[in-house]
Amino acid sequence: MHLPGPQRVDLTYCTNIHPGETWDEVRETLAVQVPSVRDRVAPGQRFGVGLRLSARAAEALSAPEALADLRALLAEKNLYVFTLNGFPYGPFHGQSVKESVYRPDWTEPERLRYTNKLSDILAVLLEDEPGVTGSISTVPGAFKDRVAGPADVVAMATAMRAQAAHLVDLHRRTGRTIVLALEPEPCCFLETVDEAVVFFRDHLYADPEDFAAQAGLAPAEGTAALRRHLGLCYDTCHGAVEFEDPAQALAALAAAGIPVAKIQVSAGLRLPAVGPDTPAHLAPYGDEVYLHQVVVRGADGALTRFTDLPPALAALDGQPGAEWRVHFHVPVFLEDLGPFASTQPFLRQVLALQAAGPVTPHLEVETYTWGVLPPALRQGDLADNIARELTWTLEAL
Repeated sequence: MHLPGPQRVDLTYCTNIHPGETWDEVRETLAVQVPSVRDRVAPGQRFGVGLRLSARAAEALSAPEALADLRALLAEKNLYVFTLNGFPYGPFHGQSVKESVYRPDWTEPERLRYTNKLSDILAVLLEDEPGVTGSISTVPGAFKDRVAGPADVVAMATAMRAQAAHLVDLHRRTGRTIVLALEPEPCCFLETVDEAVVFFRDHLYADPEDFAAQAGLAPAEGTAALRRHLGLCYDTCHGAVEFEDPAQALAALAAAGIPVAKIQVSAGLRLPAVGPDTPAHLAPYGDEVYLHQVVVRGADGALTRFTDLPPALAALDGQPGAEWRVHFHVPVFLEDLGPFASTQPFLRQVLALQAAGPVTPHLEVETYTWGVLPPALRQGDLADNIARELTWTLEAL
């Protein structure tokens, strides 16, 4: 939905909350689930969609008749699409995802092919209005263990710049502006804003004249084109789990000229102090579907990272009194989670900065874990809970 203000800002939720890998399943989500949420939050209004398309669905929508069907459905339901979630390539619900969610990554050609298809689809779906931009959030390079050395870093940057060149061509042909938005995440190649700033400076934004030649632009246009089409998706759960300072992180991006194409409105788990009862308290969160990275801050301020809850719990005896933050998306409207808290205060700080800014044109609630949340946190109807998250976000803004 459009938010009031002098600059165009859109708020929605991501449809990766709903299971659905095929075009038929996505169609059902758009026909039934999304309008059900919209009618609880903004009845009678046009409602923006943060659309998640798997590679399988994107392939189906490459057919002109399927894409025309999607456009007709959006018009019928009074919906519009302004951002895509291009992070999970394959299945995302109902089976173990864990580290496989990052594959194929940006070292593998299929990631570029998939993202190019997504951008082609989004260029057709974007509203034809002045100032409208699209965004596609994506894997932050690769899972960290997959990056063997400098050659892999160069390969990822080369593929991302190739995608940016594709976006330049789309802009030339359609007039639509789309930003590829890398999403830093714990235990990935890009974990933090500081790492992202270095990667953008040394690789993505480097050699603008070479990029201009690649994209068919005048040499002087390379820098502007790179900064127009390559940016960041700031997931507030990820930033909080990394113990970032919201104001400092966003200021660093602004100073580096990196656009925040999208903020994913999310919250994780916060354990201000751990002890003997921690394993029992975390047991309900130990699902076998998603990866739940843990970042531990010791008394000296040093950070220790674990790729999932089991190895963190195994090392618990060596971390007495430390603060833990866990990458497990929980409802953004909850701060008190019983034996521990959520990172909602971090999210509130980001939204306050957005209200004063704005920082980004795209806001997307992304609590994709409703199917694996402990029962005490997912009582009631799913549409009611999503609507409650959107309403909370509006109030926080």
